[in-house]
Amino acid sequence: MDANSNYLAALLQDGIPVVSSLQTILCEGGVPQRPVVFVTRKKLVNTIQQKLFKLNGEPGWVTIYGMAGCGKSVLAAEAVRDHSLLEGCFPSGVHWVSVGKQDKSGLLMKLQNLCARLDQDESFSQRLPLNIEEAKDRLRVLILRKYPRSLLILDDIWDPWVLKAFDNQCQILLTTRDKSVTDSVMGPKYVVSVESGLGKEKGLEILSLFVNVKKADLPEQAHSIIKECKGSPLVVSLIGALLRDFPNRWDYYLRQLQNKQFKRIRKSSSYDYEALDEAMSISVEMLREDIKDYYTDLSILQKDVKVPTKVLCILWDMETEEVEDILQEFVNKSLLFCDRNGKSFHYYLHDLQVDFLTEKNRSQLQDLHKKMITQFQRYHQLHTLSPDQEDCMYWYNFLAYHMASANMHKELCALMFSLDWIKAKTELVGPAHLIHEFMEYRHILDKKDCAVCENFQEFLSLNGHLLGRQPFPNIVQLGLCEPETSEVYQQAKLQAKQEVDNGMLYLEWINKKNIKNLSRLVVRPHTDAVYHACFSQDGQRIASCGADKTLQVFKAETGEKLLEIKAHEDEVLCCAFSADDTFIATCSVDKKVKIWNSVTGELVHTYDEHSEQVNCCHFTNRSHHLLLATGSSDFLLKLWDLNQKECRNTMFGHINSVNHCKFSPDDKLLASCSADGTLKLWDVKSANEKKSINVKQFFLNSEDPQEDMEVIVKCCSWSADGASIMVAAKNKIFVSTSILKKDELLLIVFLSFNQLWETKKVCKNYDIVLKQEVDVVFQENGVMVLAVDNIGRLQLINGKTGQIDYLTEAQVSCCCLSPHHQYVAFGDEDGAIEVFISSFQNISVCFHIGAGTSYFFDFQVWNWQLGEYVFLQAHQETVKNFRLLKNSRLLSWSFDGTVKVWNISTGRMEKDFICHQGTVLSCDISFDATKFSSTSADKTAKVCQFIEIYMHKTLISEGASHHGGCKTASLLDGYLKVTIPSRPPFYTNGNTLKQNTCIHCDSQTPLLRDVDNPLDLLIIFSRLLE
Repeated sequence: MDANSNYLAALLQDGIPVVSSLQTILCEGGVPQRPVVFVTRKKLVNTIQQKLFKLNGEPGWVTIYGMAGCGKSVLAAEAVRDHSLLEGCFPSGVHWVSVGKQDKSGLLMKLQNLCARLDQDESFSQRLPLNIEEAKDRLRVLILRKYPRSLLILDDIWDPWVLKAFDNQCQILLTTRDKSVTDSVMGPKYVVSVESGLGKEKGLEILSLFVNVKKADLPEQAHSIIKECKGSPLVVSLIGALLRDFPNRWDYYLRQLQNKQFKRIRKSSSYDYEALDEAMSISVEMLREDIKDYYTDLSILQKDVKVPTKVLCILWDMETEEVEDILQEFVNKSLLFCDRNGKSFHYYLHDLQVDFLTEKNRSQLQDLHKKMITQFQRYHQLHTLSPDQEDCMYWYNFLAYHMASANMHKELCALMFSLDWIKAKTELVGPAHLIHEFMEYRHILDKKDCAVCENFQEFLSLNGHLLGRQPFPNIVQLGLCEPETSEVYQQAKLQAKQEVDNGMLYLEWINKKNIKNLSRLVVRPHTDAVYHACFSQDGQRIASCGADKTLQVFKAETGEKLLEIKAHEDEVLCCAFSADDTFIATCSVDKKVKIWNSVTGELVHTYDEHSEQVNCCHFTNRSHHLLLATGSSDFLLKLWDLNQKECRNTMFGHINSVNHCKFSPDDKLLASCSADGTLKLWDVKSANEKKSINVKQFFLNSEDPQEDMEVIVKCCSWSADGASIMVAAKNKIFVSTSILKKDELLLIVFLSFNQLWETKKVCKNYDIVLKQEVDVVFQENGVMVLAVDNIGRLQLINGKTGQIDYLTEAQVSCCCLSPHHQYVAFGDEDGAIEVFISSFQNISVCFHIGAGTSYFFDFQVWNWQLGEYVFLQAHQETVKNFRLLKNSRLLSWSFDGTVKVWNISTGRMEKDFICHQGTVLSCDISFDATKFSSTSADKTAKVCQFIEIYMHKTLISEGASHHGGCKTASLLDGYLKVTIPSRPPFYTNGNTLKQNTCIHCDSQTPLLRDVDNPLDLLIIFSRLLE
């Protein structure tokens, strides 16, 4: 061998004795080997070693305590598997004794074996000690003379009297479930508490090692198993060992765990117990007889609920000090946990302990819950519960639960149908928990009175946004607003009559019979707050998400639940359908973004590159190249390609949380809103910032420093053509129409009642109620409102002053206002269309539509200034709708399956497209005006090319007047007449204007276009409410 080889050999030789020496010491001392599947818990091991260093060669005790199966023994063995620790602190070695639950003869045998091991050469005695006292003396002499600096490890100590046998002024490390066992011994004492569960990642690591699968490839059931058992090392190891033998039983063992069937999760191992219930049962059996029943009473507690001492004082009818003494015994034995918050104590059980007690005492549960309610009724009346009482919150949260579990249905209904209880509970904890209880116990409440249950549930659902506010609203006044048949109203009125005598004032609506509930569908899919909901692209489904960490999908028409997915580990903040409705994206406080199959609920992708909670997500509008955008509290926007596992682009620029993002209609730009007060526009292709709009500046006063002003831009929305974008911040809505120019802000709508106009100015009389038939035009110096009141008259109102410039006499069906106040047009019930000029006082033109023969398949195009018209007649069936094009062209489509192009000056048809076999439902024109698309009842969609047809680059949309006028599609029989002097009357081919009539008017080419189609119900204005 050369010199280098000799050097390497020397280095290797120096290392061998260290490892060999450590293994020899541990083996001779009886320290158990590592489990077959082992994961490190460095933090706990280091803590134990630090406590051992503190002994510093002096007698003392280090106690490792925790509940059954938390890994105490493995941690103790791992702590001494360190050469530097043994060499520096315990050069005489370590001696491991597995004690367990012993009687005196068993303990004597343990002591005899230990003495024999320490005195193998029989230098002190040739016989074993005959009793415990002799064994104790023999052990003291052996350690003092032969092993003066050794560590004695006592595993699984149950009784203090056992520990006294080893109290020989030596250094001792012990494991136990009862931390009070060292109270009976002398010397320095150090305690290490072991948490009951592993972290999620450690738990998954154990399962992956057992089944020999990468952690990332573990099935979803693995995550659920860790969650169900709260990471208990014993449970995870038992299930992992079983799965190693039966790798296809993930669902089976998860189900057994969820159903608390611990006996079926059984596996022989180095642990003393083969199943979890055995390990936990032995702890309960070791309790004193006089307190066992008290531990049984804890079977009715719910998981993750911390119970104040006062509740158990009521349950057991004892003084606080007596109760605390009993509970401390449970805490000492790791059968209960205590959270000390200042002076008050709160107690709780581990989930596995709750499951064990529930299963063990199942036959007694109803009686135990009844005992709780009986004791509560002895100590409390509902109206005497005060928020400053220690136990107040517990009763408000769990009184209904105990009543339902005790089968006390009468008492439960009386509680839940009490307006006093509703008021007290919602004022303290909000409406969400009450709504959840109505859903949870609906099967019980409905038996008492289904209608009353529905009354209260609807009352809470529709007023939840008010009941969650501070200051808390007057719930009696809210109840008086309910329908008179409602039980809520009846109770509210009874209370109001009583309180009026004491000087209270309440208002009751006198026209409630005419009030209609505008809610089309009320769905309660979640058990907690709903943060976001969105429609699918086809409008058939709704996805929602919220604080209960779930994604819910249900039918938009009926509310029928289609999917319920436990989507995230924390609150889900946003969800979005993809353009083709194939996927749903969710984002959460847990910093993750997930993609789900919208039909099956299968998880497709998980992205976790954000470093803070993800606030929003949005898909591109086109499905051929699907991208997802997400915004986070880490100030970043990210783009994700669903074909890739990692982020495609990250966009930097915001200096605060990104609250909302949305793609432009053509997917070329991405808009983002932030708490930094800005709206930013990004180029999707390059991920570069194109423009930043400082919304914050519009809220600043000259005396306010900018850095002190907080303006959160909450959300944004694009116009259909992508030319404008609207954003919301504080009490204003901003509309930007020049997206990439400097003069971006055209319109600011103030939502505060006195910013733009006051509603009391617009409608001064109490009987005037504005409906949806309204048009508004904004200019730099003012705003004009054209609206229909509740008796069908047209009002022209100055939005600044509230002055009514014009009020019609006849009932009005529809109205339209030109952008520059040049024309006002409306149709009334008498069959007339009236057009006003800019003075708003004189009628310029009046068209009357009367009875006559109706031709359903043609158009009439009127030049209302010249009094001329032409027929456009060629469709074989009813005309469905039309679009106005450039150069006096018009595009129409019909029930006959055709799309036609007309010259409205000559009345001649220029193009005839036979597109479909069924009715053409809708058409749209491309932005470059070269193609149009059509959809049909025959379930097809087509795109056709225009030839030699010139159109506007920006299309005129239905229901809007882009050229200073209005448009109409007449619906019923009638006639059209011009009443301008010196001009002859004009007659249409017979359709009367009614509600939902729409008028087209072009200021450059003064034409009225009338579609004779009684079935063409353009939903532009809603009908007046009856």
